[in-house]
Amino acid sequence: MRILTVGNMYPPHHLGGYELIWRSAVRHHRAAGHDVRVLTTDVRLGEPAEPDDPDCFRDLRWYWKDHAWPRLAFPERLRLERENARTLRRHVGEFRPDVVAWWAMGGMSLSLPKRTTLPSAAFVLDDWLDYAPKEDQWGRLLRRRRFDTATVDHWVFISEYTRERAQSQGYVFASSEVNPAGVGEEFLTAAPPREWSWRLLYVGRIDERKGIDTAIRALEHLPAEATLRVVGSGDEAAEQRLRALAGERVTFECIVPREDLPAVYAEADAVLFPVRWREPWGVVPLEAMGVGRPVVATGRGGSGEYLRDGENALLFDADDEAALAWQVTRLADDEGLRERLRAAGRATAEAHTAAAHDARVTAILEGLARG
Repeated sequence: MRILTVGNMYPPHHLGGYELIWRSAVRHHRAAGHDVRVLTTDVRLGEPAEPDDPDCFRDLRWYWKDHAWPRLAFPERLRLERENARTLRRHVGEFRPDVVAWWAMGGMSLSLPKRTTLPSAAFVLDDWLDYAPKEDQWGRLLRRRRFDTATVDHWVFISEYTRERAQSQGYVFASSEVNPAGVGEEFLTAAPPREWSWRLLYVGRIDERKGIDTAIRALEHLPAEATLRVVGSGDEAAEQRLRALAGERVTFECIVPREDLPAVYAEADAVLFPVRWREPWGVVPLEAMGVGRPVVATGRGGSGEYLRDGENALLFDADDEAALAWQVTRLADDEGLRERLRAAGRATAEAHTAAAHDARVTAILEGLARG
């Protein structure tokens, strides 16, 4: 099977988990014996620490630039749309795919799926169905308020929450399913239990929506020896505000290579997931659980589909630093609770693996290609 897979950003030039999940699926397709071509935008984010995957073409243009959506004049919009249409047509002609997989389409030319009649699936791991039509400047000229879901044969969502959110905005899907993302094998080897030492950890993108400020403020309600390690990168302005809020008990580190992340989790007593927005899913709690570390989280959005308070995690209301601190204190005071969460968390992680997710993605595309 020949798979053309299309999206806005592909590692090593990427911002978050969406792109990493896409790459994992691509590598699974190839391991299963399929030919895959990746078609993405020409965005560059600094000097990559790793080379491109084979058959990755960064030929598309998009409306996003330097973390913003600059308005383009009509001639620029027309050139962008025509260039992207030619690019897609050229790659379809050269590669002759059996099926097309559409991944993150935010900021992209949403006319692209209309330009091919090949069997196709769309993989929705965030809210691009909401924001992409607003940033598709060509579509706005034509007063298109929503993506035309009929141009894609099958829709795959990362969580039931994400699908329901799209449906609440008026989208109708003739064929759809939920395929939760999971963790790689490197996160499924449990580290030994730790003697409690008040070492708290946040891993992920630095963004106002992530609630890192809540975790920092929670330290005021905890013993003086409690510390918070923030491992991640992202919004520079948000990081500056967090650094101004944080004292000596908080450290900031750039995101580490994925192969080093299990060791980072293992060095913590508890992992915090204090998001205030309703995230489509959230892989960080699953990674922490797989390594055998208890999770304290808000459980908002898609993560609420696998986080169960008092069973495999401890939950608190978003923006409530006192409640977060209380849950951390419960962990500190109760070794039995930590062990119960550790065991149940491991079982949760083992039930949500990247291998299972990727195998389902491959099976979906195989089914579409067969007709």
